[in-house]
Amino acid sequence: MRLIIIYLSLMMAVLSPSQQNARGWRQLAPPDTVGMWICPARGKQAMPVWGHAQGMAVGLAPMPGPRGLIRIYTPYLGLKTGDVMNFIALEPVPEGSEQRGFSELEMSALDEGRRGKRFWSSNGDSATSPLSEKYPARGVIEKINGEETLTLYVFSEPFDNGAKVYVRLRFYQSRPYEFEITTYTYDDSVDLAYFITTATMGNKARLRILYLKEGQKTSLELWSGYSDNDFTPHQVFSVDDMIRDSKGNAYFVAAPNETNYAETVYAPETTDNWRFKGIFATQYWIKKNPSKALQGLVNGRFVYWAGKAPIPGGIAYENFELKKKFRQGDRFVFGITPLSAAEFIKNLQH
Repeated sequence: MRLIIIYLSLMMAVLSPSQQNARGWRQLAPPDTVGMWICPARGKQAMPVWGHAQGMAVGLAPMPGPRGLIRIYTPYLGLKTGDVMNFIALEPVPEGSEQRGFSELEMSALDEGRRGKRFWSSNGDSATSPLSEKYPARGVIEKINGEETLTLYVFSEPFDNGAKVYVRLRFYQSRPYEFEITTYTYDDSVDLAYFITTATMGNKARLRILYLKEGQKTSLELWSGYSDNDFTPHQVFSVDDMIRDSKGNAYFVAAPNETNYAETVYAPETTDNWRFKGIFATQYWIKKNPSKALQGLVNGRFVYWAGKAPIPGGIAYENFELKKKFRQGDRFVFGITPLSAAEFIKNLQH
């Protein structure tokens, strides 16, 4: 019942002006709870929200927030109902280029005058032609290797650089605080050097500490003199810098340097969507059986995106991602756990 109430009340979330670009989302049917899963309502215009009924969920436009992003919801962290914890952007890079496509920032070719690529959902991997955003796929509930899962596919319209991509999102019964992202190209896409799925909003929870094999790296020391109104250059870490679990899987882990967000003093000009009201959490990427070429990347911001309000406590990590040469069907895992980084890392060795 608690989770049903949480998702029903998504319709009543109070948004900042910058978030009020999702016209009509309040009129969409709220998600259903199907056993341990959250799925869009069947056969009607519905909120595109999927996830674990006791953990993390994801959403797409027209839910509140910019287009061209996968929304991440974490009600288990005590966030205000409807508040997005982070976003995942799709950023493909063609062979022979270092220029990324930007799913959030590029103009749509399908919806004239709209910024952000149109995303749509499907139960299978063949929906390369646009489908309605307001009639989302239900998702497929099935057992894989004896464990119940929820799977959906998210497709994007083509990027300006010729990339045509989609991802498969899969939730596992035993892992309520994470989901798997598998990356693909359409048959007629340009060849890709990389397909980066980046967590774009580390500033919301003010991630400042990277946990690496040989210790910690903070945003405050990496960019100690930076105070500009832009993104910093990326800092790059090799797979050898990353923490490994007992099976050899690589973990790229980040956490805040704060424990009590209630004590935060914000600049008066800080908009409400940046005022974090949840509890402490650790965010992470996992790559199973990593190659030697795997990298972890972060950049930082001193002021909040799309404004001039300084981030309380100083510069924080913003984009947080893994990077490797693209291979069709590459799998990554993104998670947000209420455990401290120390507890989370300790558990990896068991």
